[in-house]
Amino acid sequence: MTQEDRIESIPADQKSSFTSFLKTLSSFTGDLSQLTCPSFFLAPESLLEYSSYWADQPDYLTNAGNGETEEERFYNAVKWFITALNGSFTSRVPAGQWEKKPFNPIFGEQFFCNWKDDTRAICEQVSHHPPVSAFIIENKASGVSITVNDAQKTRFSGTQMLVDQIGYCMLEMKRHGERYLFSLPSISVQGIWYAAPYVELFGTSYIQSSTGFHANIEYTTKGWIYGEVHHFKAIVHHSSRLKIPTIIEGQWSGKSTIKKDKQDAETFLDVSEKTRPTVLIKPISEQTDLESQKIWQEVSQALKLGDYSKASAKKTKIEAEQRAIRKQRGDEDTWQPNYFEKVLTAELFGDLKDLITIYSNNRFANTFSEYSWRYKNGH
Repeated sequence: MTQEDRIESIPADQKSSFTSFLKTLSSFTGDLSQLTCPSFFLAPESLLEYSSYWADQPDYLTNAGNGETEEERFYNAVKWFITALNGSFTSRVPAGQWEKKPFNPIFGEQFFCNWKDDTRAICEQVSHHPPVSAFIIENKASGVSITVNDAQKTRFSGTQMLVDQIGYCMLEMKRHGERYLFSLPSISVQGIWYAAPYVELFGTSYIQSSTGFHANIEYTTKGWIYGEVHHFKAIVHHSSRLKIPTIIEGQWSGKSTIKKDKQDAETFLDVSEKTRPTVLIKPISEQTDLESQKIWQEVSQALKLGDYSKASAKKTKIEAEQRAIRKQRGDEDTWQPNYFEKVLTAELFGDLKDLITIYSNNRFANTFSEYSWRYKNGH
C-alpha cells in the first residue's frame, strides 16, 4: 500500500480527527503522551501488555544461563536482548500493518501471562506521574529472570516522533550469581504524516555485567543511499579476558554475526527464523477488575469492529473515571502497588550503573532515576 493509498484508507469519520491531530503535532511542545490520538491509530491493547514481548522467544531467556563460561553467558544475554528488541518493535506488528498506539495503562493496572515452559510475567503500572510500568519475567526452574522499569518521554522533531525510554532492564542468573544491567535505546516513530507509522531504534544502549563484561550497542537507520533498516553494532569489552573487542553486528530484526579476536565472522543469531510461541492469558471472565484486558475490553472490541466512535466514547469514559478516582485517592505516594516495592536504585544495581558511565567515557545519558521498582518476593 502506497502512502497515498494509506491516506485514502482512513475511515471517513476519522479524517477530520486525523487532520486536527497533525495540526496539533506541528505546533505542540511538551510531552506528546498527553495528546489524544485518533481512534484508528489505536492498538486494541494496553501498553502494559507489551511487556510480554520482552519474552518474544522465552527459550532465549531461560537458556541464557546455560553457557559454560562467563563470556558465553554474556553473549547469551545479548542474544536474548536482541530477541526482545525484535519482539517489542517488529514481530508484534502483523505483516502488512502499521504501528499503532496502545492504551495508556491506568494507575494500578495489572497484566499476567505465562508460556508453556513455565516462564511467567507479572506486570503492574506502579506510577501515574510519571507513568511507569514495572514487570518481572521469570523462569524459576532455570533461575533466570528479568526485572524492567519502563517509562517514556516523547517529543516531535521534523516529521518524526522521538521517544526516549526512561528505565532499565536487570537480567539475573541466580545459579551463577550474575547480574546484567541493560539501558534502553531511543525510538523514532516515522510515517505519522502518512498515517503509516513504523519504528526505528537509534542512539546507543549499554550492557554491564557483574562479571566485568560490558557492551555498547549502536543503532542506526537506513540512509538515503545505503545502509539497512534496524541495524545494530555491539562492541563487547572485558579489561582482562578480551584483548580485542568482540563485534556483534547485523539487524536486530533479522540476521547478525559475531567476530571474536582475529577469527572470521560467524552467524550469531537469526530472529527471522523464529516463530513466537503462544502467550497464555486467563479468560477475561476470570480476570480481576484491575487486569488489562478486562479494563479495556469494550474499547478493544469496538476497535476490532471498526466502530471508532464507540471506541473513543468508551476510552474517554475510562479515563474520566480514573481522574475521579485519583482525585479522591489524593497523593499517589501513599498508594502501594501489590507486586512491586520502591527502593533506592543504588540498592538494586550496586555499582553496575556507575560502571556503565565509566566504560562509556561519560557518554551515557543517565536514564535511571534515584528510585526503582523491585518485585516483592513471595508472590
